[in-house]
Amino acid sequence: MGIRVLIVDKSSATRTSMREILQNCPLISIVDTAPDAYVARNKMLQNKPDVICLDIDIPSIDGITFLKKIMKYMPIPVIMLSSLTTTGAKTTLDALDAGAVDFITKSQSNISDNTWETKHELIQKVKMAVKTKPPKPINPIITKTYSTLTYHNSQLSPQKLIAIGSSTGGTEALKEILTKLPKNSPSVIIVQHMPASFIKQFADRLDKLCKVEVKEAKNGDVLKMGQVFIAPGDKHMVLRRSGKKYYLQTGDGKKISGHKPSINVLFNSVSKVAGKNAIGVILTGMGEDGARGLLKLKETGATTLGQNQQSCVVYGMPKAAFLLGAVSKEVHLSNMAKVILNELEKLSI
Repeated sequence: MGIRVLIVDKSSATRTSMREILQNCPLISIVDTAPDAYVARNKMLQNKPDVICLDIDIPSIDGITFLKKIMKYMPIPVIMLSSLTTTGAKTTLDALDAGAVDFITKSQSNISDNTWETKHELIQKVKMAVKTKPPKPINPIITKTYSTLTYHNSQLSPQKLIAIGSSTGGTEALKEILTKLPKNSPSVIIVQHMPASFIKQFADRLDKLCKVEVKEAKNGDVLKMGQVFIAPGDKHMVLRRSGKKYYLQTGDGKKISGHKPSINVLFNSVSKVAGKNAIGVILTGMGEDGARGLLKLKETGATTLGQNQQSCVVYGMPKAAFLLGAVSKEVHLSNMAKVILNELEKLSI
């Protein structure tokens, strides 16, 4: 029977395009399509799909409201279909908060953009989604939360830093870690696979929740304690050093490991510039980006942590890193922030 998919989108052209793409995979069958939530509800009850591809902007009941009903009454892995607009970015992040396992931007599901790369990504995300447990929806928090964790560093050294790579499921994983970091935390630099138009919205959301300051990285940013920098969604980000100060360099270039920004690019630069003074962390995500870079970090003496399978939405990147021998220790997400801070306290600079 394979993976049974229901496509819900108001556009008949998009429904046709997605059907054509997904039917090219012998492991996937399209059980039906629907133009709105009411039709989709009936199709769900009739066909019991394994995965739903759901347009955020559907008539009658908007996609987020329908998603919340799915998560409450009939939890099924959902991949959201989103636009690349500012409004689309906000709504997509709302969808991930509400329980969606991933998203596809609408430009990636148009007939006019029916490239091999697009087909591959959509098929891979559907195959990934069926293996995940739909995350529990969370209530959005609009005020800052305060961490119970503390960081004891008598030297208050700006030389220590945390480098993190994440992808599918990473938005919630990063939230779980960063909201626990105290204000005096060493600098954090992050690559999260996400469209460029989404990064600032994502950083701003985290900034409202965290004691640390969270921002989208810009070329030349100097790293300071208590600050978190997330790589722009369309540029590689590397760590540089001038004297005793670390700074970030962002720039264009070809995709590495299938991504721009690439976690491997970031980790490779951290291994050269910070080495054993860094903590490298690979979180939930599809594929292998970050595995080889994490190995380079480990080889320079850095502590390297991988999210364990039990707590991953997708145990892809952490698994690849683990099998490569790049992970010093696997850690459950709920304990990751504590382990990071404990490892940092052990470092003597």
